[in-house]
Amino acid sequence: MDNRCMIPVVRSPKDYQAYRISPQDKNRLAIVFDPDSANASITFCVEIFEPGGKTPLHYHKIGVEMFYILKGQGLASCDGKIVTLRTGDTLLVPPTGIHEIRNTGTERLYTLCWMVPNEDFAELVRSGTPVEFDEEDLRVLGRQDVLVAC
Repeated sequence: MDNRCMIPVVRSPKDYQAYRISPQDKNRLAIVFDPDSANASITFCVEIFEPGGKTPLHYHKIGVEMFYILKGQGLASCDGKIVTLRTGDTLLVPPTGIHEIRNTGTERLYTLCWMVPNEDFAELVRSGTPVEFDEEDLRVLGRQDVLVAC
């Protein structure tokens, strides 16, 4: 049995750095935890899609990707099957599933996204252009107190 004790890590939106992976993307990702901070092969992000925003159609060789819809609506496709996403829904995408997430609403789509194992996901996100959260993002993420500090 491993007797080491890991100190819990607490972060809030003021600690996150958001990125736009490609300049034309209408979605942003903010890494909350990654393999370095979690001491495990996991990446946990907040992903924000503008209306009409979507991920590119892609797959992961071994990674399982999971989403929790914080706010908004959209569609997910995986291997040709399309499902509707609404606030409170969860989605699990298996390894090798060719998939995309698309915001079909008139407002932003906010998701929590996990990738296990990391499969270079955190590195891909960090290779993008840094961007900032705005007031709406901070309200949805529940940190109105951060608005005063900005």
